[in-house]
Amino acid sequence: MRPHLLKIPLRSEHSFNVRYDRVSHFYDKWHYHEEVELVYIIKGSGTQFVGDSIRYFNDGDLMLLGANLPHLWKSDEKFLLKGAIEKVEAIVLHFRPDCFGSGFFEVPENRDLHRLLQRGGRGIRVSGRSRSKAARIMHQLLQARGSERIILFIQLLQTIASGRQNEFLCNPQVTPDFSASEADRLNTIYQYILENFAGDINLKKVADRAHMTPQSFCRYFKSRTKKTFSDFLTEVRIGHACKLLAETDLQVAEICYESGFNNFSNFNRHFKALRKLAPLQYRKQHQEEEKEAASKNEQPPVKYRTI
Repeated sequence: MRPHLLKIPLRSEHSFNVRYDRVSHFYDKWHYHEEVELVYIIKGSGTQFVGDSIRYFNDGDLMLLGANLPHLWKSDEKFLLKGAIEKVEAIVLHFRPDCFGSGFFEVPENRDLHRLLQRGGRGIRVSGRSRSKAARIMHQLLQARGSERIILFIQLLQTIASGRQNEFLCNPQVTPDFSASEADRLNTIYQYILENFAGDINLKKVADRAHMTPQSFCRYFKSRTKKTFSDFLTEVRIGHACKLLAETDLQVAEICYESGFNNFSNFNRHFKALRKLAPLQYRKQHQEEEKEAASKNEQPPVKYRTI
């Protein structure tokens, strides 16, 4: 796939950027950049694509994305409607791996930070107490000046590096293909799937959007995403089902059809295969985690692969 290179301007008086965003929706194009990105979502929900991972994001998520790791954020419909009152809010930090000099993160004292940046190539979701502490530091960074910025920045990375519940977002060795001939094709495909997954969407319709025959599209899609179109579509639908299980009181049968499945037994089979739980077990687990997090005044964790 060909994500496009996003240029992030750095202010000449700063070694790294940190900003507070309150906008209608998150940037929704498949892209990458040379800077490492840390994003704390204060308010917002939708689908995130990071490397080969497809997941829903929500309030309180905090993620580190390594340099040149392709990603996309598709906000939920309530943020995209014309005249929508709902706004997304986030604190976003960008820095180059050499922001303090080419060898800064390689000195012995920074071994843990260097390891963190290497692992950031898979994307990291920060969980548990580390997330709460890291979020507080990111708020402080918005107001910090001078050398206090550097001190807080190092504390932030150290907090994330020492987290025991951090989770990978995607598989290793996810690298973008920078072929100029594929500038917009995958963005078109992704946007079409995200807008139509709950309805009658099939291979021919998506292939037509990409101006390809179904056979050519199948080869193209798998070579770029390492997944079949069918598997990709199933992951998007199961991700939506997880969101409905967590955020609504809908019956499982209703969620099955709201997520684009026409067969209840297939829905259960795919859900168990991807989440290792039955839908009702997933809902119960999520509710228990919410209660536990509320008792500790923390955000509930979401299960990914543990680092």
